Amino acid sequence: MLTTVFYILSALTLATAFLTILTKNPIHSAIYLVICFFTIAGHYLMFNAQFLAVVHIIVYSGAIMILLLFTIMLMNLNKEDEPNKRGLTIIAAVASFCLVCFVLLAAFLKSMPIIEEYYVSGEDYQSIKILGQVLLDEKEGFMVPFEFASVLLLVSMIGAVLLSKKEEKISV
Repeated sequence: MLTTVFYILSALTLATAFLTILTKNPIHSAIYLVICFFTIAGHYLMFNAQFLAVVHIIVYSGAIMILLLFTIMLMNLNKEDEPNKRGLTIIAAVASFCLVCFVLLAAFLKSMPIIEEYYVSGEDYQSIKILGQVLLDEKEGFMVPFEFASVLLLVSMIGAVLLSKKEEKISV
C-alpha cells in the first residue's frame, strides 16, 4: 500500500515538474508548480515529517507561489511581445541541460554513503514541541536568525510593493 502511494506521488511529482517546464502559459506553469509542491509535501508525510510537510506547504505553495503569480501578473507577459528564439539558442540550451544531467548522474553513481551504520537514540525529534525547544532555545541562539529572516522578508515585501507602484504624472 505504502509503495503504491509512493509511486503515485512520484509520478505526479515528475509529471507536474515537467509540465511546469514545458507549458507555455505562465499561469498554468505556476499552477503545475503548486501541484508539484503539494506532492513533495506528500513525500514528507510519508517520511513521517509532518512539520516539514506543513512548512513546505505554507512557505512554498503559499508565500512563494503568490509572489510568483504577482510577478507574472505585473510583468504582463504576452505571446505577441515575446521574440522567437533562434535555433542556436535552443541547441545550446538542450546541450547544457544534457551536460548538467550527465554531471549529476555521474556524481550520483560515484557517491558513496557517508554513514554505514545509524545510531537510534529513541528520542522523538519529529514533535513540534521538541523541534521548537531545539531551534528556539536561548543557549543555542537560533532566535536571532529567525528575527533577521522576518525583517528581511518584511523589507523585501515593502520593496516589491514600492517597485510595483506606477508613478503618477503631475500635470500643471
